[in-house]
Amino acid sequence: MKKVEFSPSLMTMDLDKFKEQITFLNNHAGSYHIDIMDGHYVPNITLSPWFISEVRKISNLPMSVHLMVTDPSYWVQQLVDMECEWICMHAEVLDGLAFRLIDQIHDAGLKAGVVLNPETPIETIFPYIESIDKITIMTVDPGFAGQRFIESTLNKIVALRELRAEKEYQYVIEMDGSSNRKSFKKIDAAGPDIYIVGRSGLFGLDDDIAKSWDIMKKDYEEMTGKAIPVN
Repeated sequence: MKKVEFSPSLMTMDLDKFKEQITFLNNHAGSYHIDIMDGHYVPNITLSPWFISEVRKISNLPMSVHLMVTDPSYWVQQLVDMECEWICMHAEVLDGLAFRLIDQIHDAGLKAGVVLNPETPIETIFPYIESIDKITIMTVDPGFAGQRFIESTLNKIVALRELRAEKEYQYVIEMDGSSNRKSFKKIDAAGPDIYIVGRSGLFGLDDDIAKSWDIMKKDYEEMTGKAIPVN
């Protein structure tokens, strides 16, 4: 059975219980998903490099940063300096920047990811797909939690899996948006490697993070018939 990874979206965590939730998740999650929004690419302004440094104080899990920004080149070196394991940029703003920024990330010994909005075809990233370590498929519009799940986006996950097998590419495939009990079965059928879980799939299930994780685990296993691996 293919092992899947669950990456909690820290934008949706309860910041009043920051240390408690991170301490628990350190022993259960595979990585942390950290959204940085600039208020331009999307209307919201959320987490920052400072937030990453606070998580680093109490966690050794890999950090996967999702840049929802108009100018990724402004942010990449900051994240390189912080040694974020994954730096993921939106394909829609990479025209004229992709090769340089991917090389900048790789030269630092880190991994480069690209993110595709629901409307963006996978062909957009074909010029540099061989260089990418991770492809994130947005199953909702970017920038807000709790949006409607766009089922048609799952076709891109299937296509990327087939392309990876055919071309022997090395990227992992991640999905981002409304990953929860209602969608687990459909997502599992598409077959991503990493599930990003936010408020509807994890943090909003109970006030206690351990109980929330148990509910998420039960939901996933009941809907897919597969067990979440223990880290």
